Amino acid sequence: MILLAAILLGILAGLLLARWRKRSWAFPTLGFVWLVFVAFLPQFFAFYLPATRKHIPDSWVSAGLLVSQVLLLVFCWLNRRAPGVWLLALGLSLNFLVIAANGGFMPISPQTAGRLVPQEILQTVPPGSRFGYGKDILLQPKDTRFVWLSDRFLPPENFPYQVAFSLGDVVIATGAFWLMAAQGKPPEKSSSSI
Repeated sequence: MILLAAILLGILAGLLLARWRKRSWAFPTLGFVWLVFVAFLPQFFAFYLPATRKHIPDSWVSAGLLVSQVLLLVFCWLNRRAPGVWLLALGLSLNFLVIAANGGFMPISPQTAGRLVPQEILQTVPPGSRFGYGKDILLQPKDTRFVWLSDRFLPPENFPYQVAFSLGDVVIATGAFWLMAAQGKPPEKSSSSI
């Protein structure tokens, strides 16, 4: 959600900046975009597709999540000269670090998870277990490696969509915003002579 909002705001900012500078705006030209789709496939089957997510063992899910992160980092490396991509890579690296250090899942504390689901549901999830069908694992802060990189941030309580996110997610969103906002191109020079 935070990534989608950053992309949309980045496009809006890019369009406004391009108009102000009397330039055209275009989507970024990136190479190896197919890597993003390949990287998303394990997450799609493990987290989003109801027909498969119930049947994939947690060990496969965690391995798929780590492979997904590595493929996205490779994509960033191959596109490292594009504006904002180094921030995308930094955010992905932070998420990879905390996920790898905590058994292949993103840690979330019971306190943070308590804002996302009712207490009756939360009490059925033992510590160290996967939280729903997502990428999170329920861990106490004292049991979490790199706790400051875990899914610990939440939008304001009155915000209509509640989701936990990490520092890495914020950095990724900032990189995506920058990538979209920086796509103004100078106007083409006229080749007509006087």
